[in-house]
Amino acid sequence: MSDPDYILDLGGSGEKPPPGDGAAAGRPFISVHFECCNVYTRVYRNAAGTAYVGWCPRCAREVTALIGPDGTTARTFRAR
Repeated sequence: MSDPDYILDLGGSGEKPPPGDGAAAGRPFISVHFECCNVYTRVYRNAAGTAYVGWCPRCAREVTALIGPDGTTARTFRAR
């Protein structure tokens, strides 16, 4: 046995999954910088498709970004 005993392979075959494979694959999100705690996180679109709703991962402050008819190309926002 030439492999060190402290390496644990949990991947099975060792191959990477195809792109887009996973629970959140294809799920629309925006990146939000919460200035309250100086952290970034993903904020996902709600089930109705009318807004992006999320919370600061540290203090749980809520943020809602409504989805308008004209939209925007921006993907990163700041929550103050």
